[in-house]
Amino acid sequence: MKKILVIEDDQVIRENILKLLKAEGFDVTGAENGAQGLNAAVSNVPDVIICDVMMPELDGYGVLMALRSNPVTATVPFVFLTGKADRSEMRQGMELGADDYLTKPFSKAELVGAISSRLKKQEAVAEQYHTLRSQSSEFIQDTAHKLQQIKTNLCHALEREEFQVYYQPQVNVHTGKIISAEALVRWLHPQKGLISPAEFIPVAEETGFIVPLGEWVLQTACKQMQVWQNAGFSLRIAVNLSPRQFHQPDLSSRVAQILAETGLEPNSLELELTESLMVEDAESAIATLQHLKNLGVCISLDDFGTGYSSLSYLTQYPFDTLKIDRCFISNITDGCTNAAIVKAIIEMAHSLCLEVIAEGVETEAEKDFLWRYECDTMQGYLFSPPLTAADFEHLLIEGK
Repeated sequence: MKKILVIEDDQVIRENILKLLKAEGFDVTGAENGAQGLNAAVSNVPDVIICDVMMPELDGYGVLMALRSNPVTATVPFVFLTGKADRSEMRQGMELGADDYLTKPFSKAELVGAISSRLKKQEAVAEQYHTLRSQSSEFIQDTAHKLQQIKTNLCHALEREEFQVYYQPQVNVHTGKIISAEALVRWLHPQKGLISPAEFIPVAEETGFIVPLGEWVLQTACKQMQVWQNAGFSLRIAVNLSPRQFHQPDLSSRVAQILAETGLEPNSLELELTESLMVEDAESAIATLQHLKNLGVCISLDDFGTGYSSLSYLTQYPFDTLKIDRCFISNITDGCTNAAIVKAIIEMAHSLCLEVIAEGVETEAEKDFLWRYECDTMQGYLFSPPLTAADFEHLLIEGK
């Protein structure tokens, strides 16, 4: 049974309304003034409130303002009763959050119709809310299930040899020749096909699987680079280090072991790190980087400018290369802020004897801009997307 609260200071009108609504099967309560009605609404929240506009002390507007500011009663349908159909008065009520108006005198049909209309709308809103809530719950459950599947499949994907290393060429801006490659892991699932790194890398990082996976990528990339060097190609390989990998206490010894096992010269390996790693524990990070530098490998600061950028990184840490994030390369030729930022980064990096690589180069205009301002290296779809080892080798053989 729906509860209706009637707030009306005229006793005769109030009792008539209560009588009519009771006969229609509603659970009705009456209040003879605004203050009493407000207390009744808060203590026993009704389904609809019928309230007179003009009442002594606390009028209908005051009641409505108080109800709408209280989370308990903020959404209760509210119908004003008024003795005059004044347009400005109605607008004032609607702006405060009234749902409808009834002008006295009104018929039984008008009263019941106004209440029924409010109840139907309220039910529709409630149904929509429950539907959205159900869909949201299903989505969350589905997402959780997919994450669990990825976690389960990750455990066996490495031993089943489902991972592949792709190589994206890094090209000398001035000669147009390939001088290095970035190693990028891909997961080719036997049933699901190619799974995006955006899906499995965060899960691998969360579970700790990124450590053995990252080591496998490093070993595979170094081994492949040694094959290409033995074939007469002079290249360098860049491999990303994840946060978990970087914080492994034996990182430098594992890198040294992989270099020894594959026969790759240390200066042919570049390890890429993100800015976020530099702020977690500066003292520890500097020590780790110095150990890696002592091996003879190169160190690159990836995605420069997108994280916790600080010029102090470039003087405190032993970097060799600075990579400009693709977000700065986009629209670089439109005379926007990006152009000024990229020019400043290149000039600053060169003054610190750092090599500069621009990521995400997709147009000839972007390449020409980088050439004009003496950027050293570029990578992006203008030259080539990430490729399998076989396809990358074809580029090398073609002399690109």
